[in-house]
Amino acid sequence: MIHHVHIRVKGRVQGVGYRNWTYSQAKLLKLTGWVRNLPEGEVEIVAEGAEGSLQSLLTFLKTGPALAKVTAVEAQWTASPKPLYEDFQIRK
Repeated sequence: MIHHVHIRVKGRVQGVGYRNWTYSQAKLLKLTGWVRNLPEGEVEIVAEGAEGSLQSLLTFLKTGPALAKVTAVEAQWTASPKPLYEDFQIRK
């Protein structure tokens, strides 16, 4: 079973390198999925992999890079029998 988490991060998270920082963290944790900015000023992340690695990503996301100010991290968990993504990407 593959674990998936759909995440929305709120606060000052655009224009501070949050997507690139998230990409780096996801790669270190060997996760697949994607990250993108939303028009509302939030960052959306879909990640899949080992549950422990996803929990670690959620912990990192609550802090973010040095210039970010995270006010909320919302996560919705699901599971599926097979992976949906081959790598982790930054989406525009």
